[in-house]
Amino acid sequence: MSLYRDEGVVLRTQKLGEADRIITILTKRTGKVRGVAKGVRRTTSKFGARLEPFTHVDLQLHTGRTLDVITQAETLRPYGEALAADYPKYTAGSAMLETADRLTLGEKEPALRQFLLLVGGLRTLVEGEHEARLVLDAYFLRSLAVAGWAPALESCARCSATSVRAFAIVAGGVVCAACRPAGAAVPAPETIALMIALLRGDWPAADASESRHRAECSGLVAAYLQWHLEHGIRSLRHVERV
Repeated sequence: MSLYRDEGVVLRTQKLGEADRIITILTKRTGKVRGVAKGVRRTTSKFGARLEPFTHVDLQLHTGRTLDVITQAETLRPYGEALAADYPKYTAGSAMLETADRLTLGEKEPALRQFLLLVGGLRTLVEGEHEARLVLDAYFLRSLAVAGWAPALESCARCSATSVRAFAIVAGGVVCAACRPAGAAVPAPETIALMIALLRGDWPAADASESRHRAECSGLVAAYLQWHLEHGIRSLRHVERV
């Protein structure tokens, strides 16, 4: 078996046998990896707490036939400790982890930009300078952009006209009156401006937005994300109750 080292964020875990766990990690260089942490559920385990969701870890692994084996784990940043004490931040972070998992379908396919976005999003959540749902929506929009699904926000997604009237998920973003399909949403201009600010990282503009425009933005972004993933994000049900 070959030995390799990487850093990553733990996305999820699942029990294996009586004492082991399968750890799914989005790594910096290798991409998404599923590794077995042997004996990690025993109280005597040396690195059990280091392989919990949200933890940014430095890892050493052996390549296995189906699953790699985690032989060492050192905590770089324990984001979970700070997020667990704040419900809005925790649920937003959970939605980030689930989205990162969904957007990186193939194992061991390098996804450096998705990794950097996830680490940046978790760090911003922990710092607490911006509302948790704004941070989550910014993460969603940027992750979609990296995946090649950025919504059109400044000109019609179908004809490139600059006079836009609605937001149509199936069309890929904002649309003009002539291209507007049936059932398209008609958000406030301020809501579209907020989406643009979040995608660009214009935090002064995003932080100055009104709550009604934030709520409308969140609904559109969540619907757009889940339509492209062809699967619901379960964690969002808890975020929306906040």
